[in-house]
Amino acid sequence: MLKDSPLYSVLYNKCPRCHEGDFFVKSSAFTRKFDEMHTHCPHCHQSLIPEPGFYWGSMFVSYAFYTAFTIATFFVFVLWLNLDLDYYLTGLVPALIVLTPYFFRLARRTWLTFFVSYKPVTTP
Repeated sequence: MLKDSPLYSVLYNKCPRCHEGDFFVKSSAFTRKFDEMHTHCPHCHQSLIPEPGFYWGSMFVSYAFYTAFTIATFFVFVLWLNLDLDYYLTGLVPALIVLTPYFFRLARRTWLTFFVSYKPVTTP
């Protein structure tokens, strides 16, 4: 069921069109070259960089992910677990820095998924 969903490509580093080829060269976000992408899908040859400057819009998606993470952790740690706000902020900043490569990749995959529909490649 999830394989037919647009979320599949976002969550599993796959091409939004075929859900088969990898989006980024390395599967882990926590490597030295975390931002290295394929220019075309290795499986269906969908362009993963449609035009110059295309991924500027992914900055807004990334901002939404950071905001959602910050609000969710605030509710859990400060309001529910009654953690002091100073401790929360002291832990939040390093957490956001560590999660930057992950949110970067997640935002790019999400942004392209807005524009490319899932069409499974059929073999004749």
